[in-house]
Amino acid sequence: MQEFVKLTGIVLKTVPIGDYDRRAVILTKERGKISAFVKGARKPNSRFVAAASPFAFGEFKLYEGRSSYNIVEADIKNYFEGLRDDFTAACYGMYFLETADYYTRENAQEVEMLKLLYQSLRALLAQSLEKELVRCVFEIKSLEVNGEYPGLPEGKEWKESTIYAMDYIEKSPVEKLYTFTVTKEILEELKQISGIYRRRFMDREMKSLSILEGF
Repeated sequence: MQEFVKLTGIVLKTVPIGDYDRRAVILTKERGKISAFVKGARKPNSRFVAAASPFAFGEFKLYEGRSSYNIVEADIKNYFEGLRDDFTAACYGMYFLETADYYTRENAQEVEMLKLLYQSLRALLAQSLEKELVRCVFEIKSLEVNGEYPGLPEGKEWKESTIYAMDYIEKSPVEKLYTFTVTKEILEELKQISGIYRRRFMDREMKSLSILEGF
C-alpha cells in the first residue's frame, strides 16, 4: 500500500531526468530539504510544468518510497510571477534560492529558513524596497537563522544607524524584517558587512550572484 505525505514548501531547483521527468529540490516546513521526482514534468501538456519550476510555493502530495519521494499532486499558492517580468529581481531571487539550498539540510528543522526565503522573495517585488537592501537583509538574517551570526565585524567603526539596522535584522522575527529603509550611506555599510560574512561563511561562488555582479 502506498504511503502519501503532504508537505508545504518552495521549489529551490530542478534538474532534467531522462526524456520527460524532472527531479525537484524542495525546502519544506515539515521535513526540511527534500528531493522528489516529478514524472512527465517536461511534457508540454503536463499538469506539473509549473509545479516543477523554481519559486513554486504550495502544498505537495508525495508518495514516499524507500529512497526517494515522487510528487503525485501539487497545489501551488504562489508562483512569484512578478519575477518573470523583472530580470534583476529574478536574478536576486535565484540567488536567494541558491543560498537557501546551500544552508539547508535534508530532514532538518528548516521552518525559519523557509519563512525567510518566502518573505524575501515577496520583498523583491515590493516597489518601496531597494533590491540591494533586501539582499543584505536576507544574507545577514540567513546567518542568524542558521546559528552562525558572528556579530558586527571588528576593525571598523560602523555608523550608529548601521549598528541599529544590524541589531534590528538580528533580533526581529522574519515577518517584520522588511519594514524599514536606509540611506545610501548606511546601505553601503550593510553591503560591506554582508560581503565580509559571505566571504567568511560561503566556500563557493553562487552562479546567480556572478550574473548580478556582472551588470
